[in-house]
This record gives sequence, C-alpha cells and structure tokens, in this order.
Amino acid sequence: MSRIGKKPIPLPKGVSVKIEGNLVAVQGPKGKLETALPAGIRMQQQDGHLVALRENDEQAALHGLARALVNNAVEGVTKGWTRELEIVGIGYRAEMKGKATVVFNLGYSHPIEYPLPSGIEAAVDAKQTRLTVTGIDRQKVGQVAAEMRGLRPPDPYKNKGVRYVGERLKKKVGKTGAK
Repeated sequence: MSRIGKKPIPLPKGVSVKIEGNLVAVQGPKGKLETALPAGIRMQQQDGHLVALRENDEQAALHGLARALVNNAVEGVTKGWTRELEIVGIGYRAEMKGKATVVFNLGYSHPIEYPLPSGIEAAVDAKQTRLTVTGIDRQKVGQVAAEMRGLRPPDPYKNKGVRYVGERLKKKVGKTGAK
C-alpha cells in the first residue's frame, strides 16, 4: 500500500495543470515543467488537488514515484529548488564567468570551467567558497550539484574538497595513527 501515492497534491494559486495521456504539464510563476507518468498510473484533478490513481496493484511500486515526481514539478514551478555546495581547502574557490559558466580552482594545475545547462542558475558568495545552484527542475538541480561535487569529492584524510552544505564526513586517521 503506497502511503505517498495516496496523498493528494495541493495546487497553489497561479499553478495550472494540463493532463494529456501519460504527460502532466505544470505551469506556474517560475516556469513550465512536463512530467511523464509510468504506464498504469494516471493523474486526476479534484477540487484544487491532484490525485494519483493506479489501475491495479501491479503498479504499486510506481504509484508513490509518479506522485512524488508530479509534486516535485508543482513545487519547482512555485518555489524552485536549491542545492548549496561548500568548497573547503586552501586556495580552493569558485567564481562566475558570465552567467552560464562557473570556474573552479580546486588544486589542479588548471582551472575547471563548468558550463551550466539551460534552466539552471548558480551564485557564488563573496568569499568564493559557497556556491548555490537553483532551478525549477529538482532532478537537474541535483545532477548539476552532484557533478560539481564530483570535480573534487571530499577527501577523507584532510576533509578538503567540494561538499554539500551540512554533509557530515568521517575523517580517517592517516599512517601515523595506525600503530
């Protein structure tokens, strides 16, 4: 029994939903998103709410997923999604080059230029060690943040690198600690 799938999705003011077959188009103040539904799951609009319905119990595994994807689209076009990254290390920093490129200096012999995909914006703070990725598509925002983190993942020995804000790391003991 999918508890998430049964929950109705409230539609805030200014959000319009268009359901065509297995495609749900959500339009709001921040933009427009389309979400494809898996076979056997359909959306229905009922008095200011969206409800995910499944044809039979074979689609139980996808019921909650479909509802969550549409909910993420509704939240994205109203509030938007953000992911914050923190750059730790001496000389490690990021800066914006125009509006569509982030340049990272992460201890390599060369700076790394990361072009931002369409629909994604980034902002770097004054210290150049905190980066905020924003957009309306939750999956795209998470993917871009993960790729930026992957440029220099946090090192378990020195705790240097690019990490998510609030990410907890286990610091390992080096050679001298193991006796």
